[in-house]
Amino acid sequence: MSRRPVPLPAEHIPPGTPEWRTADVLRWLDAVPARWAHPLFALLALAVSVAWEVTAAPVPACTSAEPCGSDWTGLAVAVVLVLSLYWVWRQPRLAIGGLAVTVVALAVEEGVTVFARPSALAYLVATGFAVSGLVHRLAVAGRQRALALEAAGPAAQPLPEAARTFRRGRLSFVPAAVFLAVAGFGVWQALGVADAYERRAAGAAHLSGEVTAVDEGEGVVTVTAEGRVHRIGTAFPEDFPVDTRVDLVVDGDRAVLVAEPYDAFGWELLVLTGSVTGLAFLVNGVVGRLGARRLRRGPLPVLHVMVREGEEDGRTWVFAADDTEGRRPVLWFHSLYADDDGAEEDEDDLGTGDDDDGDFGLDKVAQVLRGDGPAPPLREAVLYGAPYTGAEVAFVARDDEDDPEVAVECSVTSVKPAVPLWNTGGQQARGRKHPRRPVEEIAAGLTPSAEPRVWRAHGFSRGLGAGLLVVQGGGVWAALEDGPSWHWLMLAVALPWLVTSVATATTWRITADRDGLWVLTAWRVRRVPWDVTLSVTHREDGIDIGRAEDDAVRVSPTGWAWLERRLGREPGAERVADELRALLLRPDLRPTDEALSDRQGMPVGPLLVALTVLWGAAALLLL
Repeated sequence: MSRRPVPLPAEHIPPGTPEWRTADVLRWLDAVPARWAHPLFALLALAVSVAWEVTAAPVPACTSAEPCGSDWTGLAVAVVLVLSLYWVWRQPRLAIGGLAVTVVALAVEEGVTVFARPSALAYLVATGFAVSGLVHRLAVAGRQRALALEAAGPAAQPLPEAARTFRRGRLSFVPAAVFLAVAGFGVWQALGVADAYERRAAGAAHLSGEVTAVDEGEGVVTVTAEGRVHRIGTAFPEDFPVDTRVDLVVDGDRAVLVAEPYDAFGWELLVLTGSVTGLAFLVNGVVGRLGARRLRRGPLPVLHVMVREGEEDGRTWVFAADDTEGRRPVLWFHSLYADDDGAEEDEDDLGTGDDDDGDFGLDKVAQVLRGDGPAPPLREAVLYGAPYTGAEVAFVARDDEDDPEVAVECSVTSVKPAVPLWNTGGQQARGRKHPRRPVEEIAAGLTPSAEPRVWRAHGFSRGLGAGLLVVQGGGVWAALEDGPSWHWLMLAVALPWLVTSVATATTWRITADRDGLWVLTAWRVRRVPWDVTLSVTHREDGIDIGRAEDDAVRVSPTGWAWLERRLGREPGAERVADELRALLLRPDLRPTDEALSDRQGMPVGPLLVALTVLWGAAALLLL
């Protein structure tokens, strides 16, 4: 029997507050981005095109007239590019501007004709695709806001006083300052390297010599100048072929090419990393501050809803006001309590934070981490602010029926719709770290059968196994290519795991009969009787079967739940675990016949080992 929602006292529900009912909720949920606009696809397209452009674009040769040095403009564009890839997921408006900057910078550097190069054209197309998705997502957010305002009606209410003094975003500024300081230090060091070269060059001899040998493997050119031989390290030995003349700066026994005066790549890489990380935190902090400020600006639309806190992830899930069973979540965000003393709350847009009051936040986090408290109840609440993707909101609700006081909570991450496309998935589509589907719901889809039930590796699992097999084959070939070396040690460590994972992912099978389960893994078939089985769970891309006498029998990997959810599908292994759990808890659904050996499957681990040995032997013979 389900618990009734924790009621909200009538005096805390502003007059005229409308209920956000299922009909309006479904319209709001329908206004979500199309599947093609998911940021994952844009990121993949951009990443592939950027990698292609980096490898295919011609690199200008270093010369005495145009020596290679620190390219601060190019480094700034690289910072914008990496930030834009991150913003594609988190900050659509900034991502549009950042991607536009990178395209303009490419055209300015090499001219518009650069897009005749296939790799540059691919980047332009990928950018257009990403920007189209970003614009679509922003338009959809506007549609969601309009639907929320329509459901809320003309009435508006001031934000509760406790929420008006709530602040967030300050925590992001601390790591932002640290990483930007690191980037500044890198700039200082890189400039110091350049200045040191200029000082040495001012008092050094400037000579012209002839390249007599090139060692591309070591990155060294041999130059003869005025009867002396100099071996000089270079990043681009192919730019200095034998018999060409080069200019040198010689200071005692030290000689450098004028075309490559110094190497500050390490410091420039530090600048890139520090700048990207620092600016990401800075923008998150600023966006969080501005969102909270907009929430406090004036009267807000209000909606009567139901809320529930996630058992293990700390998310606040919002449900329709008439969804008193909490079956279909509408949206989610992370939230923290606002106190009446005006204490500031610090949180960036990357996760949750702690409450300054201590008791609320620490109890909340402790229960999430321990997972030993009672299931959070469904609570009646009033939501302040128009909810849409990326919005900031606040709500008023009681914690439980024993608490006479109401609490005010404010979002510390932006609103996200509860649909699988956005990897929120609702409670029905989320992984095992979220509430499971009720056994009754699963059992309703199962019919008693005399024949043993069999679950086996599905398409995603076999695809993962095939990918790991390619990695395994490539790793064996690469390790053996250069003869005996330390790479063989890495191969010896990784190969057992790869063989086990490939064999399991491609051929795992679980068979249920009248007496228990037959579990096929890479190396053997294990028997798990019903009377010693305690639980069946899907966790971390594996199925765990808990037993009374010892540790769980684990089948892993059984697929790639992360990708399956992002493609809008229920992970196949999760469905298997749910159905096995239903058989465990409902004996009347178990098969009445015994599974014969042909239904139990055969381990392929030994066969895969034999094939790996043959592949390694072939590699040694052919290389």
